[in-house]
Amino acid sequence: MHMQDDFPLLLSTLYDNAVWQYPQQEIVSVEADRSIHRTTYAETDVRVRKLAAALAEKLGTDVGDAIGTFAWNNHRHHELYWATANTGRICHTLNIRLFADQLEYIINHAEDKVIFIDPDLAPLIAPVIPRLETVEHIVIMGRTAEGSEIEGAIAYEDLIAGVEPVSEWPLLDERSPMMYCYTSGTTGNPKGVAYTQRSTYLHTLSNLAANPIGTEDNVLSVVPMFHASAWGYPFMAVTVGAKLTYPGPDLSGEGLVNLFVNEHVTFSAGVPTVFFGIQQYLEANPDIDISHIGALFCGGSAVPRSMIDWFEKNAAVRVIQGWGMTETNPVAAAAKIKPWMEDWSWEEQLDVLETAGRPIPGLQVKIVDENFEPLPHDGEAFGELLIRGPWIASEYYNDPRSADSFVDGWLRTGDVCKITPDGYIKITDRAKDVIKSGGEWISSLDVENEIMAHPEIAEATVVGLEHEKWQERPVAFIVLREGSELTPDLIKEFLTPRIAGWWMPDEVVFIDEIPKTGTGKFDKKVVRAKYADLLTARDN
Repeated sequence: MHMQDDFPLLLSTLYDNAVWQYPQQEIVSVEADRSIHRTTYAETDVRVRKLAAALAEKLGTDVGDAIGTFAWNNHRHHELYWATANTGRICHTLNIRLFADQLEYIINHAEDKVIFIDPDLAPLIAPVIPRLETVEHIVIMGRTAEGSEIEGAIAYEDLIAGVEPVSEWPLLDERSPMMYCYTSGTTGNPKGVAYTQRSTYLHTLSNLAANPIGTEDNVLSVVPMFHASAWGYPFMAVTVGAKLTYPGPDLSGEGLVNLFVNEHVTFSAGVPTVFFGIQQYLEANPDIDISHIGALFCGGSAVPRSMIDWFEKNAAVRVIQGWGMTETNPVAAAAKIKPWMEDWSWEEQLDVLETAGRPIPGLQVKIVDENFEPLPHDGEAFGELLIRGPWIASEYYNDPRSADSFVDGWLRTGDVCKITPDGYIKITDRAKDVIKSGGEWISSLDVENEIMAHPEIAEATVVGLEHEKWQERPVAFIVLREGSELTPDLIKEFLTPRIAGWWMPDEVVFIDEIPKTGTGKFDKKVVRAKYADLLTARDN
């Protein structure tokens, strides 16, 4: 006896159900000029269907063609997400923070046929356009293409004018790609991951089960739509009929807090640097109340324990740390307290909340040693984290480097981790960032977290630099908060009771800003390269 097991898992079925059941639900978007655009699911549906028709009739694209987007989080980008997914085209989100050579590489590698560009971002990509091999059309995401200085560009509103909306979505292969997401390219060219209809459908439902949002919520994803599908929140929010608020280009603490309050946002997701900006704004404006927010989902890099603590005590908002990668579609774990932990002390709960969390249902994880032998989940043993499941990539798109990352059906994450008996993943470092000093390992991540616990420190990163005697020694690079008078000795004094003596950074260097990757993570390779001789020059 069988069920309808051959019924395809398509995003269009989730979309149609939402539009049918929640036609009046609101979508709010901040425009490039900082004005507020308001629309509804029903009004958006007409535009999505017109865009789908225009992609075929006016731009000549077909099922399987890649459509590039170079845009902020806004209502037109939302329309592109759904018009491509529902018709079998592939939305290729282009990270606006990539270098020109990287953009050229990924656009040509994905063979984009069209690129949609936000007006204020046109100057960033215009120099690359003459070097693109497969792009046939450029669309400026606004009412006019004037001022873009891109010859032959079409205005978005002109594109969708005068076309009949698509009435029905095609029946697609659930294993067909619907989005290309490329890694930020910290080493070599970025690597592409093809999210499929099936993988995104399952990622959507499983994440909603693990970290529920509902029709009553207002979801504001600060995570860029140009990075890892905004962690899937445009798909999750629509699936349950939630209100959506898109912040556009204003990601300042003030801009985001104003949206939190004025739109009554109940759920937001972003990287630690964004939420630190929000924290600073709230510290300067303590009368602002954001306690209506149920949770801030935070990931992309380690969330400082001090940040989780601050939001809980000062804003009555729970910060949930998440973990994932471009290769995991992307959310793969979340740090939520189990029911019997509610009676624990807050410090004990923080021990759990600062982990990378437990795997989302449907995924399997393990840690292995250098010989790929499994290690116990006892909270003590640590090794490389491997993961597998129905929304985990099995290869990179058209890339010979796949063999380095995919082994026997498992994805090698490159994260060095412990797994507790309760199932929580504790990331001790990236494999490439662990510091080996005198034959012993030092977790740069653990040292960073302890440094960040100091209230006068805005950002900190720790890297291993060459040392003549010990092979490598840790060095801390720190951005102080305005007005701080901290000295290296005071920081070391603060760290003394918090870390092992031999983990103490040999040097503390104050800098104005820590270099970031295209996805907002600390770019340790840039720091290492700039300060490579710091310790050897000192000792000589």
